[in-house]
Amino acid sequence: MTTPVPGKRSRAFTLIELLVVIAIIAVLVALLLPAVQQAREAARRSQSKNNLKQIGLALHNYLDTHSVFPAAYLADTLHSNRDPNTFDGPNGFAWGAMLLPQLDQAPLYNQLRTDLPCWSPLNTAAVAINLPVFLSPSATNSDGPMTVKNGSGTTLARFGRSHYVVNSGQDEPWGYQLANLSQVADGPFYRNSRTRPADVSDGLSNTVFVGEHSIVSDKTWVGVVPGARVCTIDPQRFPITQCDLAATLVSAHSGPAVAEIDPLIGFAPIHPPNSPLCHVCQMYSPHVDGAHILLGDGSVRFVSQYIDQPTWAALSSCRKGEVVGEF
Repeated sequence: MTTPVPGKRSRAFTLIELLVVIAIIAVLVALLLPAVQQAREAARRSQSKNNLKQIGLALHNYLDTHSVFPAAYLADTLHSNRDPNTFDGPNGFAWGAMLLPQLDQAPLYNQLRTDLPCWSPLNTAAVAINLPVFLSPSATNSDGPMTVKNGSGTTLARFGRSHYVVNSGQDEPWGYQLANLSQVADGPFYRNSRTRPADVSDGLSNTVFVGEHSIVSDKTWVGVVPGARVCTIDPQRFPITQCDLAATLVSAHSGPAVAEIDPLIGFAPIHPPNSPLCHVCQMYSPHVDGAHILLGDGSVRFVSQYIDQPTWAALSSCRKGEVVGEF
């Protein structure tokens, strides 16, 4: 047993010293937290970029097998149950569903009854699945299947989500009452499209194929339901965003669109990624200052929301002959 030495006091922290230590630790944590958050966001952005690379490989593998890129979605425009306004009809399956075999999801693809509409009750279980390759880790709207509704708010289907959309070009082909949209579409993906590399005369490396979209509205890898309406999921944050047609469940465009002339400014605006004048039909990512895009040659680039607007429009069309500079 140790005997205390007379006249010697034991040393301990005072309350002031303890508070100083706590304050120092708090300052260090405050300095470190932004760095940790930046590192996490960098990892999430890297994962989203990798998802697009996988989609790019799948698109070219699909091309090797079928000699064309997949359509934005398939629809029988002469079907008796087609939407009389848009001509959308069954089966409705979209580019994401068509790419499943090339994305190591052949078992899921084999569960789909493609002889039936994508919204058929016999497809309910398979089409409600969320697949990581279609989800951006930075997006907040990631939980559970998304709900497809019509203009009256009636639920039409529940589909697995996608934070990536295909590019339909500058104009919005779904805005025309035409069965054959190849007459008006100037991008690589639209209803029943059968685009080949030779059709992309502007060059695969100069044409946007796929890009990010989340936060503004819900999208899906599954398909398009006739009569559906796509609306913003955050009206307070995006108050000028109007609901759009069913094709925007899987597609986006850049503008200018002939059918979208703004009466206040007298012309049709161009919408770069993350533009504050955003719509449910444009590319919009959860990242700061821009979005990832997949070009037709399979490369992935990060495009600033401050990109020169005519350059973005030129990148979005596939055969209009615009000159694309550095971006």
